[in-house]
Amino acid sequence: MRKTILIGCMLAFAFTTQAQLKTPAPSTTQTIKQDFGLGSIELAYSRPGIKGRKVFGDLVPFGKVWRTGANQATTLTFADEVTIGGKKIPAGKYGLLTIPDKSSWTIILTKQLDVTSPAAYKQENDVVRVQAKPESIKNKVETFTMQFANVKPTSIELHMMWDQTNVVLPITTEIDGKVMAQIDELMKKEDPKSHPYFGAAMYYMETGKDLNKALEWFNKAAEANPKAFWVIHQRANCLAKLGKKQEAIESANKSIELAKEAKNDDYVALNQKLLATLK
Repeated sequence: MRKTILIGCMLAFAFTTQAQLKTPAPSTTQTIKQDFGLGSIELAYSRPGIKGRKVFGDLVPFGKVWRTGANQATTLTFADEVTIGGKKIPAGKYGLLTIPDKSSWTIILTKQLDVTSPAAYKQENDVVRVQAKPESIKNKVETFTMQFANVKPTSIELHMMWDQTNVVLPITTEIDGKVMAQIDELMKKEDPKSHPYFGAAMYYMETGKDLNKALEWFNKAAEANPKAFWVIHQRANCLAKLGKKQEAIESANKSIELAKEAKNDDYVALNQKLLATLK
C-alpha cells in the first residue's frame, strides 16, 4: 500500500511539474506606445522569425490577407483622431492587416480585432485601405519588426520590416486648431498664473505665427520667473528671428549668466551657438 501511495505521489508531482513548464513563444509579442500629436498610438503584434524559410511569396503568400505578424491579430490604438490615406480615423482600436504582393501592398485598417486567418476577414469592416510600394533594404531583418519612424508634431510613419523588405504607412494628425483653442481658453482665465505664456510663445515661434505676440509672452514668462534661463534663451531666439540683433545678444548673454549660476552647461552652449550666428 505504501509503495502504491509513493508511486501515486511521484506521478502527481511529475504531472504538476510538467503542467507548469514554460518555454519561449516561437513568435514573441511586442507592444509599442508612441506619443504623437496631442495623443498617442499603441501597436500590438507578434514577431515571427525567418528561420531559414522563404518569406514573401511562400510563408506569407502574395495576394492574400495577412495578419501582419503571427499568432494574435495585430492592432493599432489611436488616442486621438488621425488621418490615413486621406481619411480621418476617429480615436479607437483597430485591426491592422495587409495584402502583400510583389510590386504593391494593400494596407488595411479594419474594425475587426480578431483576424488571424484570411477566412476570418470581412471586407465590409474596412475603415480605410492604402496602397504602398515595398522597398528593398540592404540588411536582412530576421525577426519581423514594426516601428514608428520620422516622428514629427503632425506626421509619423509606421515601418513594417521583414527579410529584405520594408513597407511604410504614413499617418498624420491635426493639432493647430486644438492647440490654439487651448491657448485662447487658458489666456482668458482671471489668474495670470494659469496663463501658459512660455508654452504659447514657443508654439507661436516654432509654427511661424505672430512673433511679436510670442515675444510679448516670452517677456511675461521672464517677468514671472526672472531666473528662468531657458525662457530668456528662447526670448533671445525670438528676438533674433525678429531681426532685433542687439536685444537678442543681450538676452543670450543674460541667459548664459543665469545658466552658469544654475550650473547648466547645456544652455551655456546653446546661447553661445546663438551668439555665434549674431556676429
